[in-house]
Amino acid sequence: MKTLFKTLVAGICLVIFLGCAKNEEPEKIYRIAGKMNIDNRNRTYLLNLPPDYYNNESTVPLVIALHGTGGSAAQFERDYRFTDQTNRTGFAVVYPEGVRSDGVLKLRTWNAGTCCHYAYEQNVDDVKYVRTLIDHLISTYKINTKKIYVTGMSNGGMMAYRLAAELSDKIAAVAPVSATMVLPGAIQPSRPVPILHIHSVKDTIVPYAGGVGLGGYTFAPVDSVLRVWAAKNACAASPQVIVDDQHYKLTEWKDCSNAATIRCYLTRDGGHSWPGGKKSNPRGDEPSSAINASELICNFFQGNSLP
Repeated sequence: MKTLFKTLVAGICLVIFLGCAKNEEPEKIYRIAGKMNIDNRNRTYLLNLPPDYYNNESTVPLVIALHGTGGSAAQFERDYRFTDQTNRTGFAVVYPEGVRSDGVLKLRTWNAGTCCHYAYEQNVDDVKYVRTLIDHLISTYKINTKKIYVTGMSNGGMMAYRLAAELSDKIAAVAPVSATMVLPGAIQPSRPVPILHIHSVKDTIVPYAGGVGLGGYTFAPVDSVLRVWAAKNACAASPQVIVDDQHYKLTEWKDCSNAATIRCYLTRDGGHSWPGGKKSNPRGDEPSSAINASELICNFFQGNSLP
């Protein structure tokens, strides 16, 4: 009887021990809602790690995805199905959020140079925020420091151009969508930066040909912006038209320094929207069905890295 009792006690202790050991195993967290304080402002972001993040020791590439005016981390992820694409291609993705305005709508914006609204008017240092965020993610997660990229929609795409100009030592390539560059002076990137630009010829919010858009801002023509970058990247003088059909026009600047190619997709359909995504609001433009921006962007990023 004593032997049986001792056996039962030993079994119970073993179960308790194993249960405690199991509970002590770190939980594998793939989605992190984070925040940090930059210049006395609370800044927020959403980070998603790829499905195989914990299965190997290698570092992963990172995409920084910037929403447009009035958008958010959740809105970008939902409407553009971007996490679905980064999970398939093995990228980590972080969705930072712009500061909220003090108006009734509390719209989030980025200070991309001379646009847009509250962030620009208050001279918010969004470059500092993104730089600090990159450093934090590198020190906390297995991020490949040579494979950090930026994409953005509208005002977020404008911010992507600013980051390409001012953080080219950290960012391997950028992919602005429905945007243009709004920096007031000459750009001085420290290295050539590969660029994938996506736009619709029907965009009236940020017109591809330039001019006055939404909010009364005057925007530079995208062609002139890409010519500036082609010169900085020491590309061949004349771009090549790769595709020009009823769906879209693909133009490419080749033979660039350090293979920093520039590509531009100009769709015939759509408007101020994310091609292949969903409408962000009922009154918004229909997205182009000619291309899938999220897929093109991830494929483009996979071919580029810092030296």
